[in-house]
Amino acid sequence: MSLLNESVREAARRSVLCWLATVDADGQPNVSPKEVWTIADDEHVVVANIASPGSARNIAQQAQVCLSFVDVFVQKGFKLLGMAREVRAGDAEFATWAKPLLAMVGQRFTIHSVLVIQVQSVAAIVAPSYRFYPDQTTEASQVASGLRTYNVKPA
Repeated sequence: MSLLNESVREAARRSVLCWLATVDADGQPNVSPKEVWTIADDEHVVVANIASPGSARNIAQQAQVCLSFVDVFVQKGFKLLGMAREVRAGDAEFATWAKPLLAMVGQRFTIHSVLVIQVQSVAAIVAPSYRFYPDQTTEASQVASGLRTYNVKPA
């Protein structure tokens, strides 16, 4: 069974950003938002390195990463732990890994490299309200709360 099952894939499709956590050679953590990313196959997530020299440098020194994403309205998502590596634009496998990302960006951004994450574990991220108030909390109530909090109206 794939770790990146349909519920993980659907949550990823609903998430605008993901957050990639890396660690530098001194053990200093770094978390940065990534706008262009996708689930590539049953075990890999790919992230475009558009403006991420720190993340790429950290991955070269320490391959362990955490990538998380949350639907801010539903307040559910996933945390993925895995091992990452950088595939540079000149590398033979770049075109394969970059293909879905290039389709997303078109000419808007230059992708300097692709951060390829082999996912080793997946855990759900769920707002505390779902756990502490299960009889009162639904996805619909969380969405309504989010719409109020962000002062937005559905399209």
